[in-house]
Amino acid sequence: MVALSAMPLIALDAIVLDTETTGLDVKTAHILEIGAIRLSRGRIAEGEVLHARIDPGVAIPASATAVHGIDAAALVGAPRFAEIWPAVDAFLDGHLIVGHSIGFDLAMLRREHVFAGRVWTPPRSLDTRLLTELVEPRLPDFSLETVASYFGVAVTGRHAALGDATTTAEVMLALVPRLAAIGIRTVAEAETACRRLPEALEAQVRAGWVEPVSAPGEREETLARIDSYPYRHRVREVMSSPPIVASSDITLAAAVAIMAERKVSSLYLHAPGADPAAPAVADLAILTERDLLRAIAADGAAALAGPVSARMVGPVVSVPAEAFLYRAIGRMNGRRIRHLAVTDEEGRLVGALTARDLLRLRANEAAVMGDAIGAADDVPALASAWRRLPGLAASLLAEGVAAVQIAGVVSREIGALTGRAGALAEARMAAAGEGPPPVPYALLVLGSGGRGESLLAADQDNALVFAHGDPDGPEDGWFARFGGHVADILDGAGLPYCKGGVMAKNAAWRGSVATWLARTDGWMTRSRPEDLMSVDIFFDLRCVRGEAALARDVLAAARGTAAGRPDFLKLLAEAGGGGSGSPLGMFGRLKTDGGRLDLKKFALMPVTAAARVLAVRHQLDARSTAERIAALRERGIGADADLARWAAAHGLMLSFVLDQQLADVVAGRPLDAMIDPKRLASDRLAELKEGLANVAHVDDTVRDLLFS
Repeated sequence: MVALSAMPLIALDAIVLDTETTGLDVKTAHILEIGAIRLSRGRIAEGEVLHARIDPGVAIPASATAVHGIDAAALVGAPRFAEIWPAVDAFLDGHLIVGHSIGFDLAMLRREHVFAGRVWTPPRSLDTRLLTELVEPRLPDFSLETVASYFGVAVTGRHAALGDATTTAEVMLALVPRLAAIGIRTVAEAETACRRLPEALEAQVRAGWVEPVSAPGEREETLARIDSYPYRHRVREVMSSPPIVASSDITLAAAVAIMAERKVSSLYLHAPGADPAAPAVADLAILTERDLLRAIAADGAAALAGPVSARMVGPVVSVPAEAFLYRAIGRMNGRRIRHLAVTDEEGRLVGALTARDLLRLRANEAAVMGDAIGAADDVPALASAWRRLPGLAASLLAEGVAAVQIAGVVSREIGALTGRAGALAEARMAAAGEGPPPVPYALLVLGSGGRGESLLAADQDNALVFAHGDPDGPEDGWFARFGGHVADILDGAGLPYCKGGVMAKNAAWRGSVATWLARTDGWMTRSRPEDLMSVDIFFDLRCVRGEAALARDVLAAARGTAAGRPDFLKLLAEAGGGGSGSPLGMFGRLKTDGGRLDLKKFALMPVTAAARVLAVRHQLDARSTAERIAALRERGIGADADLARWAAAHGLMLSFVLDQQLADVVAGRPLDAMIDPKRLASDRLAELKEGLANVAHVDDTVRDLLFS
């Protein structure tokens, strides 16, 4: 349920269906013809069609034949419904069903199931007639001919099942960008929006049709139970370190001796004369046990006397040390390899990871999500990979994985998605003749994505640092266009534009190193509300593509300046959540807004801001809120009991928000950090109130610690 509800319309996987019948009264008519075509990743799947004519077992009225041209002679030798249904059912295969006035077709399928003595299970469906009314309610009518004409879709084979299914598929694809323009991007959002057309729905129900957007039932588990270890631990915890590196001018026999002595199954090789200390992975090759076996199988013992350069393999496939293990599993499975180099943020070799290291970890379909993002070659492919995230989060939560760890997984994938968008943006610009990046750059994610604390309501928060260039200069012009492509790709893939404009396409969020140094200094000097908000999320940056050193230098300078400005940090803490007050009223009652409680305002933001400013004040090199609080406790900054309560409350509030967001995904409700306390059992409600009480005075504590 979660995965289908979260499916982006731009990457729709569905079956478009149409039927021709003996009449329009669903109480008496029978199906004569079924036509269906498949949509895959938001495109019509070439050649994947189903067409079948069916003997209804009754006379066909002349009035019906006049519409679709099917008479008794056309059905000689045709099977009955019960005979043909297994093949139709296999083609539908549990997919979302799309049709124009699809409630009629579903009602006919239900009727035929009853006659055939079969159990009818209504599928999830979308009705292009209803969706069109959402987009353009002023059309004179919503017949397929009128709608197709309005969208510029050619109508062929009208009143033939396969022809109408094809026309409907083209209409559905034309609807997708128009629906996105009014904020409807997923299947559940489309269903929810259609429920706001009561007159149209009531007319269909009165006619005896199946309601095409019936409310979804209880959330089902969309993934099998999984081993949660790969989603809770990072590559650096499992990798072998230091990796074994040698010069590529040695013999194969010398390489074997090194591997045997060091008891490793792979050897990394650098160019003769290069510095072997923390080399860049891009400059390395690898020799594995399998390469040795192939060499000996081909040339026997004589192979050992040959140069290792003749047997080594490059380029080396790598994974960041900070990546979660499931990404390493997906990369190995996707590339069919058994060894990965492990890199730091600068792409330097810091470790090695083998299939043996992961032997006890079970990978499943969900584990390849990260590699699917990395391999995506267009926006629908990115959207198709990204849509798996809510289902994965639901399964991890059911497995007992802490919400703070799930947020880490979500954030890493936001980084991966943004990095891949950067790669696709570069390719777009190259194809348009604009050439490669004019200078080195770093593409950054900011805010919760940088901290590793994003959940399912994330939008874009990204920025660009490039090596040099003046504002409005040629370098800036190139990166402005690049940033625009990145934003458009991410929005199309399902990570919407930032409402506050925090995107590299906007001049305020890109610039050279010099520009950023002046900008951050200005933020801290002026301390205007908008400046405080900007520097707030900037302190959480993480590089996801390009030269990480550029971002690190700017961040280090900004942190250094801020550390000596406790007055500025006090304002920053207050802007980030201090003074929000408490939603706990008299007798412990919760003060809600429209029945919902804003946990970002009353709990998450105050703790996050407090941990951030104290980490900056004391020059602690930590990024996430949990890591910052742990570092404060280790340094003895503040009362340990208070800090422990902050950390516990932060994790608890993330769990409440995630659970609510998963419910809202299914319901097609916009996602945010607002929760409905009425959903909570009494013990969970008590936990919520205790957590809120534990962070009610965070701002007072921060003030004391900043000036102590």
